[in-house]
Amino acid sequence: MAAAMQFDILKCHGSGNDFPLIDARAIDLDDADWARVAIALADRAGTVGGDGILLLANRQDAYPFEMRMFNSDGSESETCLNGLRCIARAGFEALGIDAARVGLKQSAADVSRDPALAPGVQTVREVAGPADLAVTRWPLHAGTERIVDAPVPLLGSARRFTAIAMPNPHLVTFVGTIDEAELVALGTICEAAPEWLPNRANVSFVEVRDTTTLFVRTFERGIGLTDSCGSAMAASTFAACLTARCGYDTEITVLNRGGMVRAEASAAGMVRLSGNATFEWRGTVDVDLATATAGPVTVTHRHDEEIAAWEALRASLR
Repeated sequence: MAAAMQFDILKCHGSGNDFPLIDARAIDLDDADWARVAIALADRAGTVGGDGILLLANRQDAYPFEMRMFNSDGSESETCLNGLRCIARAGFEALGIDAARVGLKQSAADVSRDPALAPGVQTVREVAGPADLAVTRWPLHAGTERIVDAPVPLLGSARRFTAIAMPNPHLVTFVGTIDEAELVALGTICEAAPEWLPNRANVSFVEVRDTTTLFVRTFERGIGLTDSCGSAMAASTFAACLTARCGYDTEITVLNRGGMVRAEASAAGMVRLSGNATFEWRGTVDVDLATATAGPVTVTHRHDEEIAAWEALRASLR
């Protein structure tokens, strides 16, 4: 293990879910070292900060490029749909293309450039799925194959959940008003990886504002309470349609603390998200792999016009 490495990073976000992105196609590090890089760069008290790190990767000939995502605790996620849009845009620009099928840890997703959500907001469309309702594959040991609008007794809550893998595991419940303390408490139970949920799960509280508008708040596995989680928005959209709160094949606006996406779910379990892929700045940073800490950042370029365009859209949602 090298004592320190310098990385070129692109700070970006999808719907407020922010990450340092690294073009890792020519970087040879093992997973343990990438976990240390994630801990260093995603540390909110450090020099960069983020909800994890994104890697533009190229491990298989089947895809023009792939995405890997490491959470802020160093664990690797199956996917991150907000991050996927950023990876897609970076891959498009690197290869000079406008659409691709992108390899993920355990699956793949189709991505393409999309009309802007608002002036100046770079927008990417992604199609993920199919949603998987078989909880035994997580595994979630609840004595049943599916949980749809039903309690999860081992969670110790009377709330009714729908359990969906997208492909990350999600527990989605619909509430009148979001109680963040309760959400954190339930998320913390899942984060502890109890015997009945050894791989943990994301927990989302969802307000149905109307039949075409949802507001989602998520305790994300490996991260904690986050302003936005793309796969949670996809899972929440499908859960809302599955339980007849919203309609299939209908565009739904999904709001969150970080902004919004437009979503649409099919009865077959495919979910389309159209959302921003905003680049904020580019720079370099040294990471000490032995201590999993990052040094000072040298910013080489700022995308101020993109930041302003996104903030204007956010302001219009208030």
